[in-house]
Amino acid sequence: MHVDVPTLVLIPAIAAIAPLATRAFGKWIAIPVVIFELVLGIALGPSVLGWVRPDPFIELLSDFGLAMLFFLAGQEIDFEAIRGRPLVRASLGWLISVPLGLAAGWLIDPDAGAVFIGIALTSTALGALLPILRDAGMLRTPFGVSVFAIGAAGEFLPLIAISIFLSGRSPLHAAVVLLAFAGITGVVIWRASRGDGRPLHAAIGATLHTSGQFAIRLVIVVLLALVGLSIVLDIDMLLGAFAAGVIARLLLQGAPEQDRRTIEVKLDGIGFGVFVPIFFIYTGVTFDLEALVEDARTFILLPVFTVLLLVVRGLPSALLAPPGAHLGERIATGLFGATALPIIVAVTTIGVEAGDMDSGTASALVGAGLLSLLLYPLIAIAITRSGTRRPRQESNLRPRD
Repeated sequence: MHVDVPTLVLIPAIAAIAPLATRAFGKWIAIPVVIFELVLGIALGPSVLGWVRPDPFIELLSDFGLAMLFFLAGQEIDFEAIRGRPLVRASLGWLISVPLGLAAGWLIDPDAGAVFIGIALTSTALGALLPILRDAGMLRTPFGVSVFAIGAAGEFLPLIAISIFLSGRSPLHAAVVLLAFAGITGVVIWRASRGDGRPLHAAIGATLHTSGQFAIRLVIVVLLALVGLSIVLDIDMLLGAFAAGVIARLLLQGAPEQDRRTIEVKLDGIGFGVFVPIFFIYTGVTFDLEALVEDARTFILLPVFTVLLLVVRGLPSALLAPPGAHLGERIATGLFGATALPIIVAVTTIGVEAGDMDSGTASALVGAGLLSLLLYPLIAIAITRSGTRRPRQESNLRPRD
């Protein structure tokens, strides 16, 4: 396999520079590290300097990084915290977003592209928000739990919609295949949650600080097995990666607290230290800036889609914020809810390959996703920090909250 050596060297160099840039700018403004990864990817990619070019090997690593991003999002979900009203409100907000997204899609592209645009506009980048919320110290707060529930609905439900309506099969056939996947993963989840985990946890503890690293190897097996099952059933692999994260969390449930924390740190190191940055950097590298600026209609669609993300996804999220949330928290909730990129990339890729979406519209939609990730979390964090100076606390949200 031919590998472009400058690309092979520069992408990890960008990944190493990005957190240093975040730290340097942090003296004046808190900028999430993914912003530097995306911007540097665009700057060094073919659209600007041309130092980094698309490469099959790096693309494979990028795909694994995307799968790892969804895996870590699934693993982070605390169903005890978000079940009940937080998840109901989040799901209701997504259901409100669906007709708004489809209507917006139809106005922009009355043909088959409307469905692709509609589904893309209903998504929330939970995997991308996860490190942002964590670095800002918000992940375990009541506000963070509410945003996390919105992100879970905005990431999982669009994946279901992609598998049913964008698979190339009839919706009925796609639903049957999806039910088969749900049945298989459901059995695995039930077994993981009900089985006696003591022998497993003993093996994990015995190899956790040795070269055996059984826990990490087991997690990778679960991830690739579910991704492989998704590919065999011809559904979106991200659904398998997300489900793998949920299963991995259940497998580790009941293990000693110190062991679980150690495993989480190691998985974060593998994910956010290696593969996830490659995905964001490569997304910037492959962003078609020329297609975006060469046509006036396409260029106009960029701000249109950016605003539509706020209207379609952000507004319902803000309106269904937890009772008692003040205006600043509602605005911040809406901004976090309107942050999207990974699913937009997946949807537009499917649409362009199927011939149902032109590359210009796809570039504008991906560009809007990039802008949402660049701007909305930054503004949301600034609003929450200026709106309250109360000490952060661990979430005590329960089903009735």
